[in-house]
Amino acid sequence: MLSKVADSNKRKIGITGGIGSGKSVFSAALKEKGFPVILADDIAKEILANDPEVRAMIIKEFGQLAFPGNKLDRKYLAEKVFPDPVKVEIINSIIHPPAIQKINSLMKSELLKQNIVFVEAALIYESELEGMFDLIVLITAEDEIKMKRKIAQGMSESDFLTRLQHQIKDEEKAKIADFIFINNGDKKDLYKKAELLLKLIT
Repeated sequence: MLSKVADSNKRKIGITGGIGSGKSVFSAALKEKGFPVILADDIAKEILANDPEVRAMIIKEFGQLAFPGNKLDRKYLAEKVFPDPVKVEIINSIIHPPAIQKINSLMKSELLKQNIVFVEAALIYESELEGMFDLIVLITAEDEIKMKRKIAQGMSESDFLTRLQHQIKDEEKAKIADFIFINNGDKKDLYKKAELLLKLIT
């Protein structure tokens, strides 16, 4: 798959991984090195909270309680959506199109200034977005370690397991990723792996 690197000096690189994998820490390391990193989840959250068309569709599907006082209730929506795979698909079908449009626009803008742009996105494979990128980097970790990280951040075990079941298993993602970094260690170790990636691609 490394042959894709030679296709162009301009490269769009996806950073993905399951919940608690450490992809955000990995992305932060790349950003500290001066590379642009677009955070897909932040874009999706911003669209969910502020896009009037998206708001109208969410209310139609999940009720006015999703936006009490015209303000997004994330807790209500999460409790309503995540236990039900069908509802997960519905909300993704609402948020993903405008989010993808925004991400593509931001990538295009960044590549006018630099040769590499990274996009951190949890659901690249689940949403079949592989075609947006020249290379995809997968950050993995053992499920038990992922869960401990999220519990330490305040998430319940049941919420973690519910969200994990909506994500493709790391073993399947690893079969089609261009680079795979196992993150069972600490932040310092993961930063070293980010530096290794940069040596391989720049």
